[in-house]
Amino acid sequence: MSENDVLLGIALTVALATVCQILAGKLRIPALILLLPAGFAAGAITDVVHPDQLIGDDFSALVSLSVAVILYDAGLGLDLRNLTGQTRAIVGRLLLFGVAITFLAVCAVGPALFSMSLRVAAMVGMILVVSGPTVVGPLLQYVRPTDKVRRLLIWEGTLTDPIGAILGALVFHAIDTTSRIDIGRGYQLGQFLISIAVGLVGGCAGVALLWLTLRVLRLGEALGTLAQLATVIAVSAGCDIVRDDTGLIAAIVTGMAAANIRGFDMPARRPFFETLVQLIIGLLFISISASVTPASLTPVLLPTLVLVVLLVLVVRPLVAFVATMGKDMTTGERAFTGWMAPRGIVAASTAAAFSASLVQLGLRGASKVLPITFLVIVSTVVLYALTAAPMARRLGVAQPNLTRPLLVGGAPWAIALGRALRSAGLDVQMWAGMGEERERIKDAGIPLARGDLLATATNPRARLEGVNAVYLLTDDDDFNALASVVVEDNVEGPVYRVGPPHGGHGVVAPYTGGAVLFGGSLVRHVLAEQYEQGARFLVQPASDPVPPGHETLFVVTAGGRLDPVDETQPVSPNEGDLVVLLGPVPPSRPFAGGSGSRPA
Repeated sequence: MSENDVLLGIALTVALATVCQILAGKLRIPALILLLPAGFAAGAITDVVHPDQLIGDDFSALVSLSVAVILYDAGLGLDLRNLTGQTRAIVGRLLLFGVAITFLAVCAVGPALFSMSLRVAAMVGMILVVSGPTVVGPLLQYVRPTDKVRRLLIWEGTLTDPIGAILGALVFHAIDTTSRIDIGRGYQLGQFLISIAVGLVGGCAGVALLWLTLRVLRLGEALGTLAQLATVIAVSAGCDIVRDDTGLIAAIVTGMAAANIRGFDMPARRPFFETLVQLIIGLLFISISASVTPASLTPVLLPTLVLVVLLVLVVRPLVAFVATMGKDMTTGERAFTGWMAPRGIVAASTAAAFSASLVQLGLRGASKVLPITFLVIVSTVVLYALTAAPMARRLGVAQPNLTRPLLVGGAPWAIALGRALRSAGLDVQMWAGMGEERERIKDAGIPLARGDLLATATNPRARLEGVNAVYLLTDDDDFNALASVVVEDNVEGPVYRVGPPHGGHGVVAPYTGGAVLFGGSLVRHVLAEQYEQGARFLVQPASDPVPPGHETLFVVTAGGRLDPVDETQPVSPNEGDLVVLLGPVPPSRPFAGGSGSRPA
């Protein structure tokens, strides 16, 4: 391949990876749905995007390090405080039974379906045990299931990837006739435990390096990001040199430790690192799918569809049933857990890494490993992407599209606002730092968020569970401004802050962007003064006339969405909506859903 062809191939691969992910974001679908067909088409039409020609024999090593970076990033989003009790037990069962049942099922039907040897079927079975956060995460973000189900599937998808990759390497060495190792001997269990140990040691080394660079040296955002990337690559490569695929364990352990050990000075905003991970995912999927030829898909298309039906309708429901048996889960939660097992990047990368070596061994059906994996990935991702949302609604596990606001602050007017929003039917939580403010929130009957909530929100990949809108209402304008910047990436919905006083001398607040509540007139001190002078928050139907002297602050739609008034968003309530007003208390009238008002 000439230098111009190499340049064209690299440019085309990057362009396809970028365009597909942009389109997927706009369409709100997993990027995999576009990346795999795009890479396959590019590989079929051109000769310049094939990784074996662009990179050569080093492609598998590059894939391994790239997946390590992806899993490190996924590990940063795993909060061990959410893996307790029942959740931990179910996740452990999902991993154990998921690997065992999937592997045995593929081994049982693979030789007959694909005319391959049992050894090759064993390799396919171990490749297909993995799932992956790069696929599960976007699907769950779109479906919005209950937090219990979401935690189970995210933990399973993230942890099964490195375990499946290590088991895949062990199975490959077991079926390699030159290794003289038979499948099923106790020796293999020992080898697996040694691999886990190597990965854990590498993870400890990664944690030590991150502590040195982020905590001791206190590198800033840019250098801290470079330090993270270098650490992950170094420990992953070192572990892989010692034992195959143990670098994935080291990467995810490093990420989990960095996210959960107190004292790590992790950059709160990591735009470069997150962009890098997205680019890596796109490049890998484009490159791997370009390796699959149309001619290789034809003979395995129908058998693979039969295998997908078996995996989706028999194997996964059986795994979920066994894993959740005797646990406190509803029938709908069990059923949805059994309807979510898409395959992702680790399945593709493992198949790409071992398929060529299996072909060289001369094993019957070895050339079918990569096409089968490609079709299973495409089929499961498309199937679950199309059916997950309606299935979640049918099973009753999809969270309603209601605004679940978190109000930060314990001033009397902020607590009164929380009570008003609760009276409008919203599931409101509040958080405050001072003990007396927290007591006032409890006395008002408003649920108090856990004390470390905002500390959790500074975790670069943490997610504020049960919250999809944040309103920063403290008396410290600089805190509100800084918190709005830090928290906005970790909340599904919008983050607003109350406006600082005009002409204030805050260090940050007057100069920081972000959405400011209630326009330019109702800033923080004005709200507090009006409340102290007797103004109250009123909730009334939008169809009722606004009482004299009142200002509209929020619209609560009939569907439960909270739309605040800000400097850019005009209020346009519809029939059936509620409005939250601030003004003098009018004569009380009964509120019965159709007319009347109620002060808070």
